[in-house]
Amino acid sequence: QVQLVESGGGSVHTGGSLRLSCAASGMSFMDYGMGWFRQTLGKEREFVAAITWSGSNTNYADSVKGRFTISRDNGQNLAFLQMNSLKPEDTAVYFCAANPSSGSYYYTASAETEYTYWGQGTQVTVSS
Repeated sequence: QVQLVESGGGSVHTGGSLRLSCAASGMSFMDYGMGWFRQTLGKEREFVAAITWSGSNTNYADSVKGRFTISRDNGQNLAFLQMNSLKPEDTAVYFCAANPSSGSYYYTASAETEYTYWGQGTQVTVSS
């Protein structure tokens, strides 16, 4: 049974930092690209960042470029989202997701429909 479990969410002030972790189990981790999405109440889930199975390529939403960094540790079956310079508009539930990899070193998935497995989400709250 595949499980993705996020952790590291919390409450910070504007300009603060958080590091989200996503622990994967029940899957061959290197067969999947990983992504982070976020959702606020009443809005659709939106793409935040993605990374290839190898970690060789990453992709970010324009709203987080230069502030967020996605990474992964294939030896530990972990994915991370380092979030710096947080803003109130970053407040959301953050989800990690796994996308079956084509083996590409370059392609990163940014559409929800490309992701097969999802975590339960972790709340991030940024106050001004």
